[in-house]
Amino acid sequence: MSDLFWLSDAQMARLERFFPKSHGKPRVDDRRVLSGIIFINRNGLRWCDAPNEYGPHKTLYNRWKRWSDKGIFAQMLVGLAADHREEQTVMIDATYLKAHRTASSLRAKKGGPGDKRGRVIGRTKGGMNTKLHAICDSRGRPLNLFITAGQVSDYVGARALCSSLPTVGWLLGDRGYDADWFREALEGKGIKACIPGRKQRKTPVKYDKRRYKRRNQIEIMFGRLKDWRRVATRYDRSPTVFLSAIALAALVIFWL
Repeated sequence: MSDLFWLSDAQMARLERFFPKSHGKPRVDDRRVLSGIIFINRNGLRWCDAPNEYGPHKTLYNRWKRWSDKGIFAQMLVGLAADHREEQTVMIDATYLKAHRTASSLRAKKGGPGDKRGRVIGRTKGGMNTKLHAICDSRGRPLNLFITAGQVSDYVGARALCSSLPTVGWLLGDRGYDADWFREALEGKGIKACIPGRKQRKTPVKYDKRRYKRRNQIEIMFGRLKDWRRVATRYDRSPTVFLSAIALAALVIFWL
């Protein structure tokens, strides 16, 4: 029995509306190429190691790079996640994704294309990392994703994701999101914050401890995303391509 991955007719039907129009010569089989791209990302293979059933590996890589640069995979995730129908609770959190030496190596001039800051990679206690910030619904399905260098504060991710929060009753987050400006921003959107206060706060913050326990859904979501080897370990120098790998994993696991 083959272990290869193939998109079903129903899955292709959900994705086709996001495909860019082909100009000139028609594209080769979309199902075969996209299935191969998913197989490579899930298993962490080099493109040259793609099984022959998916066709030439250069075709797979060229489609992956071209559509990643255009943001097609991110658009697929946003488009499918728009039908989340969540009205009660969303969660926010961040996790570290280790950068492989192929993504973080090579010296370059400051601010140049090889600069690690331009690649969104930073040094932490665990080494060279990229940080993934995410919003998910009460079922642990990602609604929006954002990446920064590993050493960047959770506040930066919160600011970037705040404007895209859906209209819900509650937001769950850990102590890393305990900031007055963030609580005020949530209040302005009519969202109640279930966020424990930092220990250095002079006045303790009250929060719903029973509701807070549900936050494990976003931890489970991160765990499932990291089952994809090209997400758990970053091999891509380009942050756009790496974010596409995360978006692809999210839409296949949770939205197809």
